[in-house]
Amino acid sequence: MNKKELKSFLDEKAVQYETLDFIPHDPIQIPHMFVKKEDIEIAGFLTATIAWGNRKSIITNAKKLMTIMGNSPHDFIKHYTLDQSHLFDGFVHRTFNSIDLETFVRGLQHIYNNHGGLENVFAKGLAGDSLQTSISAFKKIFFEVQHLQRTQKHVSDPLKNSAAKRINMFLRWMVRYSKHGVDFGIWKSIPPAALSCPLDIHTSNVARKLKLIKRTQNDGKTVSELDTALRRMDPLDPVKYDFALFGLGAFESF
Repeated sequence: MNKKELKSFLDEKAVQYETLDFIPHDPIQIPHMFVKKEDIEIAGFLTATIAWGNRKSIITNAKKLMTIMGNSPHDFIKHYTLDQSHLFDGFVHRTFNSIDLETFVRGLQHIYNNHGGLENVFAKGLAGDSLQTSISAFKKIFFEVQHLQRTQKHVSDPLKNSAAKRINMFLRWMVRYSKHGVDFGIWKSIPPAALSCPLDIHTSNVARKLKLIKRTQNDGKTVSELDTALRRMDPLDPVKYDFALFGLGAFESF
């Protein structure tokens, strides 16, 4: 395919897979349980944090997280005290355990009490046309609370060449407006043009087959390479192609 044909092909696939039918099979269903902005973003952040491994397990454990917080994440975060830490006992998703969860709750409380909330922190860290510096700045602020060093591994840092797949996925959910009702677009202070595609096994493999990227590693440099290719096709909404690349890989074995 030439460039024009490739764009047309991916535009078509993006439309095909960005539908409401996508939601019941994806972790994005968890923040879709809520209406309040803060509930959506907290549910989205925690769900994205544990979004690796089996999809069914991700969704099951994300629902457990919401139950622990009384299905009112913002209210729980706002009023959390250490004597409630027993509520996290026994929670585990792969290497993310109850101690990590308790730290994340305090980190979120710190963000909302002292830094104006998640959107404000990411918007302040925005530099140029990329949110990757915002992610790094967010991580520093998030872990200003007392924590075990091991817990830091659950927030990736793109400035250390991480692909930061899960947090880029979360940012897509929050920033990108979807007329199809999939992504939320509730963060108005950040342009969708600054988003990066969440780089997983499906998107990376398909992107290589389509010659959008050349690098063989799935790291921060590859994310940047894919950013460049996708922004050429749609500079205002480059990560709409996440639906196309993921759909082709996950559902069509492209």
